[in-house]
Amino acid sequence: MNLSQLGVPVGPMVRVHGGFANRMYRLDTDQGSFAVKELNHVDRRWTYHIDDVFRFERAAFAAGIPMPEPISASDNTIVHRWVDGEKLPEAPVSEAYAFEIGEILARIHGLDVEWPHPSVEEPTARDWPELAERAAATGQPWADELASHVETFLAIAQFVDTCERPGPVVLTHKDIQPWNLLARDGRPVVLDWELSGMLDVSSELGSTALSIAKGPGFDHIEPTVFRAVLDGYVAGGRTLPPPGPSWFVFMIGGWLGHTRWNILRCLAGTEASTGPDLALSEESAGDGVRGLPDMFARLPELETLLVG
Repeated sequence: MNLSQLGVPVGPMVRVHGGFANRMYRLDTDQGSFAVKELNHVDRRWTYHIDDVFRFERAAFAAGIPMPEPISASDNTIVHRWVDGEKLPEAPVSEAYAFEIGEILARIHGLDVEWPHPSVEEPTARDWPELAERAAATGQPWADELASHVETFLAIAQFVDTCERPGPVVLTHKDIQPWNLLARDGRPVVLDWELSGMLDVSSELGSTALSIAKGPGFDHIEPTVFRAVLDGYVAGGRTLPPPGPSWFVFMIGGWLGHTRWNILRCLAGTEASTGPDLALSEESAGDGVRGLPDMFARLPELETLLVG
């Protein structure tokens, strides 16, 4: 990758581990510090609309959305100015932080940015019996759990394909999760915009609010934190969609696809040249095999969070 436009390096580029899809590096030069993201083109799960995402990011940054400054984008690399901040722990955030996230979503949804790509959802994969057999044959550590939940994974796929989305559909970030957030002076900074695109508002709100309102698993969810996101969204001048399972279908569907993708990487058994490390794929696959059936079973309980 040619990064000469970023200045003269003052040290070697350093890998920052932990990315779930791509690979990140920090580069310090005489012009500052930069986050250099190498995009995974080997086995990616979606089409990257890099030019349009970058244009969306530039509009969001110009509008004052708290985020790293977008510097450049190419087919293989995205560069942002480096931002220091605290990673979010796996625990509910403060109500003030959640309220500001809701306000940020309202501002993002109000941006007037053209998006030339229609929202097209392909049918959800139904090859879970085959994946369970291959997992057992290759001795995956989560093979038994996957085999015991095959019918549940098929039911989840059916739910994702048939759940009605009430709209409206907006251009948005689509992945405001704890791992894509920092806290700087106690306030949010939104990272990793590559998944940006059109999404039903209820799906965006439900996914975001739930992810920052809970600890590990689903036994510890703070309803006041969940509602603070929605209150911030309303305070930002937006209207809440009607309650229903659509608030959680995108999170479930995204986690389902992420789990399947990591299972396939584990079944391949080799370290890919781009994307997450094999060890992280093993961890992500196991988390999905255990966590998705739990979340799916709790849908009625989760819907009670919408009544406040």
